[in-house]
Amino acid sequence: MAVRAKMTVTQNKPQTADPEQRDVVLTAVYTDDPNDPNHSWSKYTPCGQVMMTIGNPMASEQFELGKTFFVDFTPAE
Repeated sequence: MAVRAKMTVTQNKPQTADPEQRDVVLTAVYTDDPNDPNHSWSKYTPCGQVMMTIGNPMASEQFELGKTFFVDFTPAE
């Protein structure tokens, strides 16, 4: 079974230990407004965080602050 979360980039900064790498944090989208299109996502992913350290500049540039992504979790067999 796969699980999908809707997440927003809340941090993208150089890593302290190695400034050539970047720490990227995504946080689950949340709203308690039933009229907001993201309300259904909030019901199933009310909170959550994914943190990655990325050493590839072309990859880390994709994670602009405030940009929203779907994050899919599927079993790796």
